[in-house]
Amino acid sequence: MAYEGKGVWCVGEVQHGVLSSSLFELITAGRKIADARGETVTAVLVGKGVSAKAEEAASRGADKVLVLEHDALEQLVDEAHAGALTAAAGAEKPKTILFSASIFGRSVAPRVAVGLNGGIASGATNISVADGKLTIERGAYGSAVVATVAVNAVNGPEIITAAPMAFERSAPSESKAEVVNGTVDPSTWTQNTEFVSFSADESSEIDLGGAEKIVAGGRGLGNAENFNLIRNLAKSLGAAVGASRAVVDSGWIPYKNQVGLTGRQVRPRLYVACGISGQIQHLAGMKSSDVIVAINTDADCPMMKMATYAVKGDLTEVIPAMVSEIDRARGSSNGS
Repeated sequence: MAYEGKGVWCVGEVQHGVLSSSLFELITAGRKIADARGETVTAVLVGKGVSAKAEEAASRGADKVLVLEHDALEQLVDEAHAGALTAAAGAEKPKTILFSASIFGRSVAPRVAVGLNGGIASGATNISVADGKLTIERGAYGSAVVATVAVNAVNGPEIITAAPMAFERSAPSESKAEVVNGTVDPSTWTQNTEFVSFSADESSEIDLGGAEKIVAGGRGLGNAENFNLIRNLAKSLGAAVGASRAVVDSGWIPYKNQVGLTGRQVRPRLYVACGISGQIQHLAGMKSSDVIVAINTDADCPMMKMATYAVKGDLTEVIPAMVSEIDRARGSSNGS
């Protein structure tokens, strides 16, 4: 018998008391699906203490907020969160479940898909519904082409992971969605993973994953010390720090900052590439950026040709001048 689900679930991530803004991107995508089918959008919060974030979620465009709260969900153990979601979705029967393509989403979504016998498609950068049929667009072959994928879920829900920053964040609204507390029973799942400890990252840098602005440095900086130029510009812009594989391999900066096919794939509003020639592996990780600013001495390199704005010049002169001008403009603005 075919699965007869209805409605769109958008699964939020609450880590250490912070609700990820990726939920608001999912609500935008979910609204597109729900409106095409005449259905509703439900924001789903899973964890311990997540009810404290229900009001924030309720004001961002969903029709309902479902809270799945239990002491057993205190830590982000994938098996536990997947188990709670699978049980709740099995009872409520949503037609579509959306996750962010974060580390959490990429791990939990397949587990839920298996548990519910659903169909899964990952890394969506666009979503369409025609005649009730759901399709997504996603990058393929290192983002060299855009693939259109049909989501054929016959015996379970459609499950999608959405690429970070692929959809606009839903705007705050004065109207509030209904908040409903769901049932969580840990006996409904098997947990073979034990949480041991959590060590916070001491870095004050903005995480690349959902950053709207990124300043990235490459081999053109010349040496590791010059990476401070990148950090200074990122600080002035309120941006995350990125890097090419070449400088990561050289030990100038940690792997977590690497952008590209073998690093992080990003989609910021602004990407400033400093001393990065633009090898295909790097371009695959950032080519969807809205605005690309390239600074390089080689005007003919791929990054300069791709850039929205290209600046030919010496990085050690151009970047400090940019920082000085940004700080001056902000100082004038604050004083006016």
